[in-house]
Amino acid sequence: MVEHLTKTDFIEKVFNFETQKEWKYQGELPAIIDFYADWCGPCKMVSPVLESLSTEYEGKIKVYKINTDQEQELSAAFGIQSIPSLLFIPVGGQPQMAQGALPKSALKSAIKDVLGVGAEV
Repeated sequence: MVEHLTKTDFIEKVFNFETQKEWKYQGELPAIIDFYADWCGPCKMVSPVLESLSTEYEGKIKVYKINTDQEQELSAAFGIQSIPSLLFIPVGGQPQMAQGALPKSALKSAIKDVLGVGAEV
């Protein structure tokens, strides 16, 4: 299930960027964060793919969405210049950003390579 995050949710579930300088992910599962806007065409193409992946990898990864129009402080904190931007967050590692409407195959590769999560066979 894809979950929409506000700044408060983000600080609680992902990273408290207001008090911590060093990246420290607070979640127990690797995560993907989709920075998007309702008016963005490519964002609308990525959304159903992320919904599908959240079901496919249920219990293995978290998929979050952040509306850049509503959460401008979060967008600024991560230097979001273009959308969609996807932040891949491994547990215990540094997050990696990818930009653009990536196809499902590229997202699955990133889930495997960046997040270290394999799909069920």
